[in-house]
Order: sequence, then C-alpha cells, then structure tokens
Amino acid sequence: MSKLSKLKISNPKAWIVIGVGVVGVVVLAEVHRRRLKARNAIKEDFGAFVERFELSPFPQPPPPAARLPLAGLTFAIEDRIDVKGYVTAFGSVDWKRTHEAAGKTALVVTALLKNGAACVGKTIMGELGFGITGENARCGTPTNPRLPTHIPGGSSSGSAVAVAAKLVDFALGTDSFGCIRTPASFCGVFGFRPSHGAVSMVGVLPNSQSLDTVGCLAHEASTLHRVGHVLLQLKPLEPKRTRRLIIADDLFQLSKVPKWKTVDVVKKVADKLSGYETPKHMNFGQYVSSNVPSLKGFIEESRTQQNSISTLSALSSVMFLLQRYEFKTNHEEWINSVKPKLGPDASHHVLAAITSTPENIKILYKVKTEMRIALQSLLKDDGMLVIPTVADPPLKLNSRKGLSAEFHGRAFALLSVASMSGCCQVAAPFGEHDGFPISISFISAHGADKFLLDTVVDMYPILQEEIINVLKSSPLPDSNGSMDAADLLKEKGNAAYKGKQWNKAVSYYTEAIKLNETHATYYCNRAAAFLELGCFQEAEEDCTKAISLDKKNVKAYLRRGTARESLLFYKEALQDFKHALVLEPQNKVANLAEKRLRKLVANGSI
Repeated sequence: MSKLSKLKISNPKAWIVIGVGVVGVVVLAEVHRRRLKARNAIKEDFGAFVERFELSPFPQPPPPAARLPLAGLTFAIEDRIDVKGYVTAFGSVDWKRTHEAAGKTALVVTALLKNGAACVGKTIMGELGFGITGENARCGTPTNPRLPTHIPGGSSSGSAVAVAAKLVDFALGTDSFGCIRTPASFCGVFGFRPSHGAVSMVGVLPNSQSLDTVGCLAHEASTLHRVGHVLLQLKPLEPKRTRRLIIADDLFQLSKVPKWKTVDVVKKVADKLSGYETPKHMNFGQYVSSNVPSLKGFIEESRTQQNSISTLSALSSVMFLLQRYEFKTNHEEWINSVKPKLGPDASHHVLAAITSTPENIKILYKVKTEMRIALQSLLKDDGMLVIPTVADPPLKLNSRKGLSAEFHGRAFALLSVASMSGCCQVAAPFGEHDGFPISISFISAHGADKFLLDTVVDMYPILQEEIINVLKSSPLPDSNGSMDAADLLKEKGNAAYKGKQWNKAVSYYTEAIKLNETHATYYCNRAAAFLELGCFQEAEEDCTKAISLDKKNVKAYLRRGTARESLLFYKEALQDFKHALVLEPQNKVANLAEKRLRKLVANGSI
C-alpha cells in the first residue's frame, strides 16, 4: 500500500499535503513550458539578424519556361549590402546613424530575386568588416549553433549563423581576408569566396577593393552550387576535364587535426572517383617563396616566425598593409569626422589603418599580381589546391587574451592565399575533431569558379561517406603516430551519438573506459548518451566520476546538473550549475538553469 493511501483523508493536514503537491506539479509544468518557449525563441534567431523583412522573388515565367533555378529557396544578406529603403549599417551603430537609406538594391541581391529566391532579412556582421572572431561589441554577437559558448567567426558571422541554424537555405556574405571562410569553418557550413571581381560589388560597401568579394554560405553542397552559378552567371554546360588535387603538406602541419581525418580522406575519395588523378603533395610555402620574388623583402622581416610559415606570414602582412591603405583611402574622412565608438577588435584595426603610412604602395600590388600568376601556373584550369581552412578551433566567447599573435598568424597564413591571389575558394565541412568542426578548403585558379563548384558538388557525397566510414575503421599511421585505441572507440561513440544511436554510443564509450579508466571525457560523453536514454542515475554517476578526474570539466557539471534536476534533486542541481558558471561565467545554458532553479528555491517552490 502506498504512503498516500495510508493518509486519513478526513485529516485536514492530508488535504494540505495533496494541495501542495498539486501546486508543485503545476509550477514545474509551467517552468518547463516557459523553458521550452525560451529555447524555441533562441532557435528562431540565434542573434543572426539585424532586421527582418521580406523581398519576394520575381514571378515564375509561365510554361513552357523552365523553373527558376533558385525557386523555393530563402536567403539572408550581410548588412554591408544595399537594399532599397534600408540603411546599410556596415556593422556599426554610428555608421547607421550617419547614413541615409539606400536608393537602390545591390545587383547581387537583384540577381538572386530574379532567379526565384526570397530574401528574409539582413544579418549582423563585424564592425566595418573587421574581426576574425565575429564578436560585435555594440550590435551583439550571433550565437554559434554548433558551439554556443564559442565564437561564430567573422566578419560574416550573422550569415554563417543563419545558415548553420537552418534559418535560411543560404546567405550572402563578403570576404576580404577570410570573412566568409572563417565563420563557415567555425559554424560547420560551406563557404564560397568567388574569384576577385567575378561577382558585382555594385551596392556593396567597400573595405578594401583589391581584396573584397561577395560570396555565399550554404548548408548543402548542392545549394552552394546552384547559388554560385547564379552569382557568377555561368553556363550550365562545360567540357569535363581531368581533375588534379594538390595537397599542401606544409600547411596541414599548422593544423592539430590528424591527417587520417583530412588528407587521407581526400586521397581515398580521389581514388574512388573517375576522372581524378592521384593527388600530389607539395611544400606550398617554398613554391610561393620561389615564384613571388617581390615578397622576399617581407620574408626577411619575418625571420622570427617558424620556417614552415614564414613565407605565408609575410604574405599575410602584405595583405594587411594593402587592406589598411585602401580602407584609409575609402573611409578616413568619415572616421575623423564622426569618431565612431567601436569595440576593441575593430578599434585596433581602424586605428592601424588610419595611422598607417606605407612607403611603397606599388610593391604591395606587385606581390598580389605575382601571387595570382604563381597560382595560375600551378593550378591551370584543372587543378585544386587542398589546404585547411583555418588552423585552430574557435575560441570561447570574450576570450581576447586567447586571441594570441600565434592564433592570428596561423589563421591569416592560410586565409591570405586566396585573398592575395584573387583565386576562388570553397571551405567545406569535414566532420569534427574533439567536438569542434573541421573544415577543408579547395582553391582553384582565378576564373575557374565553375570548375571549383562543379568539382566540390561532384566529390562531396563520397566525401561524406568517407568521413563517416573513417570513424568506423582504424586510422592510417601518419607522422604523428597511430591513434590510441581508446580514443578511436570514443570517436566511434561520438559518431553513434550524432546518429542518435544512443545505446550504441554507450557501448563504445564503455569499451573506451575499459581501456582507459582515467579519462574524464569518456565518462562525460557516456553521461550525455545516458541522458538521451533517460538513464539519469547512470548519467549522474558518470559525471561524478568525470569530475573526480577533472574538476574543471564544465560539461560534466552541466550534465550532472541536468541529471539531478530530472531526478528532482533541485538544490544539488543548482550547485552544479553554479559551479559551471564559476568555471565558465558566460555559459548560457548554466546561466539559464541557475536562474530558473535559484528562483524556485527562493520562492520555496522546491
């Protein structure tokens, strides 16, 4: 017999107990309803949009005309691109305040509308087009849907977030020195930087006209392909030719991702597809050093850098000298008259530009010309250079101290290749490593945009299969040594988890724990799978073990707090979320949970 049935119903105290219980259930139901509503509100926007509006596509021509190529697709545009009747804010409160609404819509937007796509609004961007982080101190920072506690990448941060969150099918962004490719990498989506000058810049605010391009971000390779063809006004048919892949071995040394997850995958795919030559390997830095003679003076200034990246470090320094000169030419008068309030990152870049006085401007443009010729000679019309998109995973939000010179140096050494040669580049998602998105880039010669887009859409289905298969098989030995067996089981567990195979994930993590009982991540990951299965007690035990091994494991505190809340241990859950906030003050999940539970405790509801 239950305890409740033993109560004397005639006893008034019994009715009080029952009443309190009912009220408690109602309160908890309301809390969960509000929590769900808050989550849904975040999912609708992720802070990606500056403003929402609708631009309808041009009408579909009557039969027998073919269906418009972008019919049914929605897109957003970076707030550096004009739309008639709206002020183009350039990511700056002060720019918006001091400028009028655009009188015309940018040609690139009109082209998309003519081809059947519908525009749903403008996305946030880095202030004045600056910044690799995507953080905007005055307008707000979009939330990276893949990693909410980490930077989304910039400056086309809002466009990347809108695509990653599947709020739109694709988005327009601008890329001067990595502004599409970086957020594409950090948010795990496709990013396309067209050949310089291939897409109209009419109606797009300039940052540095020698580097500026308008490109797009998309969730699917097929969408990127369709949009790219419209932007470039390409003919659908072209003679098929053999494809050559050239792997820049020295640039992959900058990345901490093991080669069996990147280079070896590309090689396997090339072997499986017809019309692809066996990939060739090269030291790209040495090639640039030998074929861009005007760069030598800048390399001398970079002797303190590691030898493997000294040449491309010099190339990126030329890129920024050129960018600063042109930004100053374009906007010095406005900067000096308005004296805009900018965040730390943008302020640093603007100050460097406005105070810069390069001695020999011609040499900067000469380096750029020689770089384009060198890439044309290497790639011709049938080659693709394969490099990492960026070297490091995204940093945590508000971690300016972590934004070291090394982080910048590695990133721009890679990003400067396409920016300074004017070549076209596609950044493609390549799975994950240690919970962070991986992105590989394919670069083709200037003007070979169709070849590049066609190749990526041709390769990517097989690439996806190989990326999944590689987690199910042992990695190939490489210069970094073979992968630990327990780590391989963890990766298989991660793959099963992403595929929503929770029981299978638990099995893999359990096997990893048998091989190594001192790794906190294995317990923490198994706890995540247990939570999905509703095994809250098991999840709590795993998190407790993970915390005993690693007292700074934020995920373990968050997951234990979730498990304890589900088991109705509310005060203990509150302590876990508080501890997570001590370790990571900006963690939004912990913040929301801590506030919710603290309020309930204070009200005596639990």
